Amino acid sequence: MDYLYFLPNASLTLRVIEYLRRMNCFPPCIMTVIHQINGWIVKVKFTQPLEPPYHGNFQAFMGELGIIYQPEMRIQMVFWGLETGQTVVEVMRRYQVAIVSYGSPDTSDIEAFREQFTRGLGYCPETLA
Repeated sequence: MDYLYFLPNASLTLRVIEYLRRMNCFPPCIMTVIHQINGWIVKVKFTQPLEPPYHGNFQAFMGELGIIYQPEMRIQMVFWGLETGQTVVEVMRRYQVAIVSYGSPDTSDIEAFREQFTRGLGYCPETLA
């Protein structure tokens, strides 16, 4: 099962990663993080379906941080491209999106993106806070 949410800022995206790391009872997952001007799209795909209590808990946790995201066709194609083995760079070029992280949940990708983006601007936009 895929969990697809829209989060308003980087801090909440990092919180999701920390939560996934702490939950030893969850199966491994692949996490896709896309930055947009107005926020972050986060997709979490577990290798096995979560058992009902964990599924409910994870949905509740994600619902507190963001909202369920219904992707437009371009974003659906981004996810499809990644799942069919296209490289992240190919997908970013083809669909003009900023894929910040793809694979095992990793905070360093998001922190590096945030640092480079704010260094280039000279200030920190609200979505990168």
